[in-house]
Parts: sequence; C-alpha cells; structure tokens
Amino acid sequence: MEVNGKDDLRSPLLKHPNGAVVTVVPPNNGGNKKIRTLSFKVGGITCASCVASIESALGKLEGVQSVMVSVLQGQAVVKYFPQLVSINNILSIRQKTIKEAVEDTGFEVEEFPEQEIAICRLRIKGMACTSCSESTERALLMVDGVKNAVVGLALGEAKVHFDPNVTDTNRIIEAVEDAGFGADLISSGSDVNKVHLKLEGITSDDDFTTIRSSLEVLEGVNHVDIDMDEHKLTISYEPEIIGPRSLIQCIEQAGNGAKSYQAILYTPPRGGETERQHEMLTYRNQFLWSCLFSVPIFVSSMVLPMFPPYGNWLDYKVINMLSVGVVLRWLLCTPVQFIIGRRFYAGSYHALRRKSTNMDVLVALGTNAAYFYSIYIMIKALTSESFEGQDFFETSSMLISFILLGKYLEVLAKGKTSDALAKLTDLAPDMAYLLTLDGDGNVISEMEISTQLIQKNDTLKIVPGVKVPVDGIVVDGQSYVNESMITGEARPVAKKPGDKVIGGTVNENGCILIKATHVGSETALSQIVQLVEAAQLAKAPVQKLADQISKFFVPTVVVAAFVTWLGWFIPGQARIYPRIWIPKSMDAFEFALQFGISVLVVACPCALGLATPTAVMVATGKGASQGVLIKGGNALEKAHKVKTVVFDKTGTLTVGKPAVVSSVLFSKFSMEDFCDMTIAAEANSEHPIAKAVVEHAKKLFQKYGSQNEHFTDVKDFEVHPGAGVSGKVGERTILVGNKRLMRLFDVPLGREVEDYVSENEQLARTCVLVAIDGKAAGAFAVTDPVKPEAARVISYLHSMSISSVMVTGDNWATAIAIASEVGIQKVFAETDPLGKADKIKELQLTGSSVAMVGDGINDSPALVAADIGMAIGAGTDVAIEAADVVLIKSNLEDVITAIDLSRKTMSRIRINYVWALGYNVLGMPVAAGILYPFTGIRLPPLACWGLHGCFIHQCGLFITPATILQEAFPYQQTLRLLSNNPIFC
Repeated sequence: MEVNGKDDLRSPLLKHPNGAVVTVVPPNNGGNKKIRTLSFKVGGITCASCVASIESALGKLEGVQSVMVSVLQGQAVVKYFPQLVSINNILSIRQKTIKEAVEDTGFEVEEFPEQEIAICRLRIKGMACTSCSESTERALLMVDGVKNAVVGLALGEAKVHFDPNVTDTNRIIEAVEDAGFGADLISSGSDVNKVHLKLEGITSDDDFTTIRSSLEVLEGVNHVDIDMDEHKLTISYEPEIIGPRSLIQCIEQAGNGAKSYQAILYTPPRGGETERQHEMLTYRNQFLWSCLFSVPIFVSSMVLPMFPPYGNWLDYKVINMLSVGVVLRWLLCTPVQFIIGRRFYAGSYHALRRKSTNMDVLVALGTNAAYFYSIYIMIKALTSESFEGQDFFETSSMLISFILLGKYLEVLAKGKTSDALAKLTDLAPDMAYLLTLDGDGNVISEMEISTQLIQKNDTLKIVPGVKVPVDGIVVDGQSYVNESMITGEARPVAKKPGDKVIGGTVNENGCILIKATHVGSETALSQIVQLVEAAQLAKAPVQKLADQISKFFVPTVVVAAFVTWLGWFIPGQARIYPRIWIPKSMDAFEFALQFGISVLVVACPCALGLATPTAVMVATGKGASQGVLIKGGNALEKAHKVKTVVFDKTGTLTVGKPAVVSSVLFSKFSMEDFCDMTIAAEANSEHPIAKAVVEHAKKLFQKYGSQNEHFTDVKDFEVHPGAGVSGKVGERTILVGNKRLMRLFDVPLGREVEDYVSENEQLARTCVLVAIDGKAAGAFAVTDPVKPEAARVISYLHSMSISSVMVTGDNWATAIAIASEVGIQKVFAETDPLGKADKIKELQLTGSSVAMVGDGINDSPALVAADIGMAIGAGTDVAIEAADVVLIKSNLEDVITAIDLSRKTMSRIRINYVWALGYNVLGMPVAAGILYPFTGIRLPPLACWGLHGCFIHQCGLFITPATILQEAFPYQQTLRLLSNNPIFC
C-alpha cells in the first residue's frame, strides 16, 4: 500500500465501494498556507448519493483542498486552509462553515471537534496603574476571536486565549499597540518546546529555503522561524517525537556537495529581565537628563535669589519686565516639558482616546498648568512695562524629575517581587554528560552537551556535586540527592535504581546514571515555573476594590483640583480671607493655582494598582520556593478564610505506601489460584491499597506456584468507587474490596470472616476481602503507617482555631483508630468519591470555609467542591489538576504553610490598601490647603511630588519577600518546639 503522507493515516482504512474522494483545486494562496485535517462523524449516510451530496457541498467552500466521506464508518475527512474557511460556528468571509455546509445538505454532524483555542503570553510595556491594565484587557477582548484575556500589572504580562482560525498573535499585538502600549510575544501554545540555533555556512537566501524545507518535513516540527539578518533559527517541536540533536543533524545533512551547513545553540536573552533592565536604564537616564535641566532652574528660582550679590544678574531686564532669569528658566524647562516629558503626553493621548484616565493624565494636567501659566506670565512681562508676576517653570520641570525618580524606584520595587521566580528558572544546569550505550548496557562514549540538547530516553551521568539536568529515573548507582531547592525538604533523599529524580536538584555523593523521562517544558521545574507565572498573572478577588476605585479616581482628582482652585481663587478675589495669606510675589490666581496643581500631583493611583498584585507575586513565588504551589490570587485569598480542614486518610494522613501484613483463605481454592485471580482483578486499580495487595499476591504466587510472571487477564472490569473492583477471570466472577462491596453484591460473610475483619480493624488495619462466584474466598490485612508529622499538624491547626475532619472510604473501625492516633475528633468513613464531595457541602452549609487535602483520583470531586483544594504532590495528576494548592513535598506541615502564608499575605494587602488609600485621603486635603488657614502649612507642588516619589518607593519596600517570609512562617519554630515535646515524639 502506498502512503502519501502522515495525513493519510487519518483517512478511514476500510473504504466502502460507494465511498469516494473529491479533490478540490485550492486557490493560489501562497506557499506558506498550512493545511489542516478535520475528521468528524456524519449521521444518516446510506449510499453513494449521500456521499456525493456532502462532498459537493464541502467542495464548494473556498479553502477546502480535499474531501473524503466513508459510508462504512460514517466519517468525513476534510483537508482545508484555515486562513480561508472556518470549522466552527463563526462565519468566515463569504463562506459557510464546514459544519453548516454539511447540515444544510440534511445530514446530522456528530462528534464535531470543539472550537480550537490557542494560548499566547505577551509582555506589555508602558503600563503604570490599574487603569492601564484594564484598558489593555478591554483592547484585547475587542479583537475578533479572542475568548479571554488577563493582564497582570505587577508582572507586566498578558495571557490571551484566542481562536487561531479567526485571529493570530500579530493582530493581538497590534491591538495592544493601538491601545498605546508596547507588546512583545513571550510564547504561544505551539512553541512551548523550542530550540534556538545560530546558522553557519549561509551564503544566500536559497540556503534558508533549503533548511526550512528540510525541517518542515520532519514529523514533530511545529514551526520554523528564521531571522535572515542574524542567521538565527527558532524551531518549535514536539519532544515526544523529535529532539534538538535530531534537528541539528537534519540541518547539517541538508547541505550537499560544496554546501555545508552548521548549527550551534545560542541562548536568547531572558525577555523579562532584559525589558526590566532596559526600563530601569530608561527611567534612570531620563531622570538624570531632567536633573541636568531642572537643577539649574531650581537654583536660579529658589537658591540664588536668597543670596543677592550672586543672584542679581537674574533680575536684569531683557525687554520691558521680562528678566534674564525667566528667559533662562523657560529655555531650560522647555526640553524637560516636551522632550523628556513627551511620554506623559503620549500616555495621556492613548488613555483619553480609549475613554479612560490614568496617572499620565494627572501628570500632563499638572505640569501643563504650571508651564503654560508661566508662558502667560512671560508674555505679559514681555508686553508690559510695570507687570510683576511669578513663573512656575521650576514647578513643571522639578515635577517631571520627581515623577521619573518615582517611576525608577517603582520599577526597582517591582523587580524585587520576581526574584523568587528568577531563582527557580536558574536552577537547571547548563551542561550534562551524555552516555552512549551498546546493546548490553556498556558505556561506549561519554560527551558533555548542553542541557538544551537532551532528548527523551537519553542516558545521563550525574557525578557528585552536580545538578540533575532533567527529570528521569535512576538506572544505575546509588546516591543521596538534595531536593530542597524544589521541595523545600532539607534532608537529602536516598536514590537507587528505579527511583525518580527531579531536574534542578543536586547529587550529593554517589555517581548515578539516569534515563531522561521529561525534558524541556515537561520537567517538574518548568511546570512549577509555569504554574507560578500563571498564579502571578491571575487576579485576586480583593483586586476588584482597586479596579473599581481606579475607574473614577483620576476624574475625581481632576474635579477636586478644579474645585480647590475655585475655592481659593474666588474668595481671594473677593477678599474673603486675609490678603496677608497670599505671598507677596503672587496674586490670588497664582496662589490658588498652586493649591490646584498640588492636588493634581499629590494623588497616587499607582499604589492602589500595585497593592494586591505585587503582594500576590511575592507570596506565590516564595510559596513555590517553600514547596507550596498556589494557583493564583483567588486560591491565595480563599485560603485565609479556612475554618475547617478535611483530610483524606490513605496517602494523606498516612504514608500512602500500604503493606499487607497478613492474608488468609476462607475457601478451598489453592493459594496459587486465589492469588492469580486477585492479581488479575486488582492490577488495573490505581489505589495504593490495591497496589500493595497485588505486590503481596505476586510474592505468594511465586512462593506457592510457578515462577511465571504472566497472569490471567480480567474481563468486564469495573470500579465501584469507595468499595472496590469487580470483573470476570475466566468463567469466574471475582470481587475485591471492602465489606460494602460484599453487601452490594449480597455476598454472605460468615463468622470466621467477621472475626478476622474485626480483629484487624481494631489494630487500625484495612481488610481487603476477595469473593469468588459469590462466596468469600479470602482476605488481606493491610496497614498504612500514619505520617510522623500528622499529629503535630492537627494540634497546630487546632491552635489556629481550625477544626480537622477525616473523610475516607475505609471502614469505620480503621478510620476511628487512625483519627484517634492523630487527634481528629470528627470522622466520615465508608464514603465514596461523590459522598466525600457531599460531606464537604454539608460542612459548607454550616457557614464554614472548608479546605480539602487529598491525593487520589477518588479525592478529585471533593477537591473541586471544597472552597480550597490542596493536593499532595505525590498524588495523582487528576488530583493535582483539580486542586487549588499543590504541596510538592507531600508534607502535611505545608497545609499550615499555605494557610499561614495566605493569612499574612492578605494582612499585607490590607496594610498596602491602608497605605495607598490613607496617603491619598490624607494627602489630597493637605495639598488642597485645609491646614493652611490654621497652621500656615501648605504643600507646594514640589513637596507633593517629593512625597509621592518616596511613597512609591515605600510601596515596594513594605511588600518585599523578606517581609512576608518573616511573617508567614513563624509556625515552623512552634512545630520544632512541639516535635521536642515528649507527647509528640
């Protein structure tokens, strides 16, 4: 059979005689258009006429390359250009969708794929406050095809979900730029795994075409991006199919004859850090340039006039009453106002164009009021022989200088919040030792390579003191590995063949060989970084307060400034307040204008916008470094409200490695047959107890039977949640589970069975009963030791006024025995997965906020139902996916860490809001002159922006990682004291 390409594999292998293939000649769309294949079921197809109708309807759609419909399978396979035709319920230009075209022919479309959603992350430049982030979100959501967009102010990033059939990343970036902000693409869903290469041997554009075509035909290559100017290449690939070394080899083999191509790795600069450094340098340089002009203005206006012999030259008149000092200040102030300060004009323009306001609007209003009033004073002095007035050029220039200083300090403060994440990304080593083995496992060669070149199933050598480059399994050697940088566990962990190792951890003493199992973005370290980045991007509900305030904050400030000016100007003109209040160098208008400008520039919406996201960034980053992964601000906020913690038993309160301590037969079956059928039934179960039973049964099978490791297969296998499993082994029906399963199938339990179960349950053991053909055949007694820290954690939770509950599918006797050992008073036993979720809801009905801690698939409904779900890191992927918090170390003490971190973070956020709101609530009235009539104290514009700059810096200081860490983990000392108490030892 001839195979034309990998897409042919999606076509039905069995073709009905009436089936047909229609090839539609596509329009000339350029060589770059990628073809996609779509498969779906069509109901009601009975003959060749039906096939022809469907193929004819689809063939008329522009962009459809070929259509094949199978009568036998009732399936349609369509190859199309996604740029020209839509597969979903969004009409493309002049064309119907594929689905609608089929339905219009009278057939029903079944199993149609859901709308394709792609995800991209953008770095947003130029955001200053919450209003900016909200404007960016609105601009993104207005783009056709964008389904969801989240913009993080503190992180300076956006995460966008979009339909790639409708829009692309270029249009999304254009939307951000149209809103007045800069945008760079960080990553998209298709290029999570990518390698960057530098090309050598390139002499013409044809060489790029040759290399691109050679790479694009490789299976597993998603996208090839070539920078012809820099001779650089970025390749997105599927690590399950292909690896970077294979890509480099393909490039080298693309050359023929005189052409020889070489590709070497290069590491692009880290985007976030590069942008942050550039932003800091920009603000610093602008501040220094502004000082170069502003300081002479300040000296000529405020300092020299106080020393008459040195400042007299400033009063020399140029024309009429226009003095040298005014002209000098105008010449120096103008570059600051319109060149250095042009960013504030641009920001104001874009904000007003999108019908919103931000900090730039306040700055532009305040500085323009001072500057153009000074121009008015200068023109009036130029045309008058007797006019005397005070200019405010120093106010305008010094305000811009202080603003730039504040922005510089703000960038420094925000940079501190991402330190923890940067440390995580730096854990992976740069180089690794790759081994080549022969068929017998002997080492043929050893080569040092970049960790970026590691592929799945590579054998790597890890010498003492070296970091593990990727996730893998130990295949040879023994050692101790320090995993504290990932899990927070200080004690090195013993590793032997078969044990898993995590990339980024440090090999302590022995030399081990590992087989790479997860590389690139699939490693645990990469997953942690991605999870923390997503958490830092997500908004906490408490952020809504700042979002609501920001909508009317700037307009309120502008109105307040205008009212302040009127409030001082009108009474001043009417001489309602004493003329002595007005300085001799001013009139009532100037006096009132200073108060109005002060109100404009003292207001600080930036602090409100940064109060929550910066604290969330610090908390999630530091939580990750302590082994606690918190999935976003929502989970972080909910955790501090928890009043009840519900624990699963197996794998959560207990070690999760049960062992069979006894087994017994209740029937005439031989131990060999009994074990064979038990293994067959339990082999497909993921429960830890089932695994323990299988392992013990295999040992018994080998002891009493043959050494053959092939066991009978089970048919009609079925899982009974919270009870056990059932199936057919040969002609016999077998049940393996607890007493509830036996009752469910009406299996009688004799006195001997009841006594065995009762005796073991009193010893906190779990009994697994085995019934064959409706009769009890035997049983296993399983014990699972309690985690050593469980009792201490329950006691400490009680001291935090948090009650503890245990819910388990195990029997009542075992559950009560375990609960008594750890100090839990309330127990729910013999509960299936849905029953666990129901118990959670019952507790919530009492008004209590409930956290659920679990590890298995059977815990996932309860994890979702709880207000906050916490998954043990050693648990199943399903449980981890369903949880809000992941405890990497599988240590119960981290339950307290998560709750305590949440409490301290929320406390810090409240303090941030008190500072931010308090500053504005107190600062604006003082700037408006409320104290002036009583104390003579007023805040001139310069003093306001000095206070503003210091406050922005303080915003960064009181949310630094050290502050939260010092407050969030005091309980650890208490736990150490408890561990030294004889009661808990």
